[in-house]
Amino acid sequence: MQYLEEYIRYLTYEKQYSKYTVVNYESDILEFMEYLGQEGISLLKIDYSLIRGYLSYLFNEKKDNNTTVSRKISSLRGFYKYLSNHGLIKNNPFRLVSLPKKNKHLPKYFYYNELEELFNSCDTKTPLGQRDELILEMLYATGVRVSELVNIQVADINTYDMTIKILGKGNKERIVSFGEYAKDALDLYISDGRKTLNTKNSNYLFLNHIGGHLTTRGVRDILNRIIKKTSLDKNISPHMLRHTFATHLINEGCDLLAVSELLGHESVSATQIYTHVTTDHLKDVYFHTHPRAYINENEDKYNANKE
Repeated sequence: MQYLEEYIRYLTYEKQYSKYTVVNYESDILEFMEYLGQEGISLLKIDYSLIRGYLSYLFNEKKDNNTTVSRKISSLRGFYKYLSNHGLIKNNPFRLVSLPKKNKHLPKYFYYNELEELFNSCDTKTPLGQRDELILEMLYATGVRVSELVNIQVADINTYDMTIKILGKGNKERIVSFGEYAKDALDLYISDGRKTLNTKNSNYLFLNHIGGHLTTRGVRDILNRIIKKTSLDKNISPHMLRHTFATHLINEGCDLLAVSELLGHESVSATQIYTHVTTDHLKDVYFHTHPRAYINENEDKYNANKE
């Protein structure tokens, strides 16, 4: 446990990983240590054959999927690299382990008409309704993560340029833009609803019903309540609105590199999942390019081409 505690401090204070990431690392390593205890093997005396047995345990007994196993192996690879760098073991036994291929799932997103129904479900005559509308508008307009959204302070917003300074993963700052719909929702909330909610003189943009700092869990609960007011038969999450942001940009012609920067991805490879093409986009391309898609508009052009 001493080695693990030292490693967790290293991740927290030197690597400055997020609390969520550190908790996942610790959970993965503790699970492996429990497995070693059952096998009667020391943490510092494992080999490749034992790792193969552990992989079999994860897949066959725990029924973990490829993505989960990949994450757990990555956590252990980092931990044993730390042990190796500090001279506690000679070699990192996890460096030769290949990660299983991740399960590929296309990101779920909302169509334009579904977004309109979500936006229209908020009662903007109330402070909480104004806040909820702004949450939807900001998530869709900027593509920020929910953890980034709740940490926006009023001072981070430049209403003249319509930009927001965002503190992202690894404490990296980036600037995101927002459009006129989001600006209208922001102006209403700042001038009206937030003044009512801000009983504790908070600097944060988004506040809960008692004037405190709105949490990521609070945002998820708000979104769940919003979608129940609609006719939509879909689940909703902050990340789904982030997916929608990226999908709609790409479908409207935005290049992948620009979307990657807007999302705050470290590598454009992380953005490639959004290169799927929606059915609506395919239909739009078809009806704007096929010579016999419309009778009247393209009839003359089609006949001319035949001649």
